[in-house]
Amino acid sequence: MTSTGSAPWAGLWDELQWRGAVAQSTDPEALREALSAGPVTLYCGFDPTAPSLHIGHLVQLLTLRRFQRAGHRPLALVGGATGLIGDPRPTAERTLNSRETVAEWVERIRAQVSPFLDLEGPGAALVVNNLDWLGGLSALDFLRDVGKHFRVNRLLAKESIAARLQSEHGISYTEFSYQLLQAADFLELYRRYGCTLQTGGNDQWGNLTSGVDLLHRVEHASVHALSTPLVTKADGTKFGKTGTGTVWLDAGMTSPYAFFQFWLNSDDRDVLGYVRLFTDVTPDGLEELGTEVAERPQARAAQRHLAQELTTLVHGAAATAAVEEAAAALFGTGELGGLDAATLRDAAAELPSATAAPGTPLVEVLAGTGLAPSRSGARRSIAEGAISVNNVKVRDPEAVLAHEHFLHGDVVVLRRGRRSLAAVLAPTR
Repeated sequence: MTSTGSAPWAGLWDELQWRGAVAQSTDPEALREALSAGPVTLYCGFDPTAPSLHIGHLVQLLTLRRFQRAGHRPLALVGGATGLIGDPRPTAERTLNSRETVAEWVERIRAQVSPFLDLEGPGAALVVNNLDWLGGLSALDFLRDVGKHFRVNRLLAKESIAARLQSEHGISYTEFSYQLLQAADFLELYRRYGCTLQTGGNDQWGNLTSGVDLLHRVEHASVHALSTPLVTKADGTKFGKTGTGTVWLDAGMTSPYAFFQFWLNSDDRDVLGYVRLFTDVTPDGLEELGTEVAERPQARAAQRHLAQELTTLVHGAAATAAVEEAAAALFGTGELGGLDAATLRDAAAELPSATAAPGTPLVEVLAGTGLAPSRSGARRSIAEGAISVNNVKVRDPEAVLAHEHFLHGDVVVLRRGRRSLAAVLAPTR
């Protein structure tokens, strides 16, 4: 979408609503006016409770990115202090990580966040660490300067706290205090940078409003909180999860190939909402993709648009090109031998697989990977011309895997028919 006014920030609120990026706001009309009046400094926090962010964090990263493109100044807070505590989960206490582990994860997440924002120029974004101010705060100062402004009865009513109190595990004082620490962050960023808006996922609403309340009491300031919806899937399964686990932004934890395939496999019922929320599509562009989904769902045009844009954003254009080349090669429209070893391994990791050495009968590996129900079934498929090894049809039921079949010495790609794939992996040396 484009701005509807002369200033770059005009129309941002309408765009956020159109994209489905607004769940709650402390005062929607006041926030709309503030965003239309001139540049606003805002922040969003990312706690290092894992060595990488995951695709659920993309909504927040893209929100900060959209605010900056509209002329506002984003602060990305990596919680070196709050990461030592952990935001209360609905079920049980988090395991506390060591200071060394959290410090390492802070740097990894700082590196992930930075490419989404422009860190240069007059309106440069900042990546900050709350350990810089919370780390030296004494318990007495924290209780006097922050704790005295909160009422326990109101804290107990917060959804995240109430859920834990009703669970068999209860909640420790450590995690109970988390929302006070997050509120102290908002106060500090207001004082340091004039920050007047905090954003976060809708599951953070209680923490967001705690910060607003603290600033009202301490600074008598008019500030805002904005939450984004939690992304859901039409089939009821959890967004961002696959059969192999969470979809991470770190290429070493979720390969670019697997990342691309996650988006490419989006349900037709979900994909247009994902495109609107996660990409820069215009209303006209979304309408065109909607027509494609309705009239030619097999082409998966919306899914491909989504996968291409997000893989490029997170992993770069070269990774996207390599992933698409690998997918084309796997399905027989490209050259498998031209793929680099890393991309081939990443692609093979997403396929059913078996381990076998050169000299293993083909019928054995076809049965072992599940491409055939049995050795006799494998023989029939070979005789019918339905089996390919590295995209070359095989018609000899007595064929065996040869050394030259193992691409880069590691992987053989098997295909039955047009779309059933499996991989044979060489034994580890």
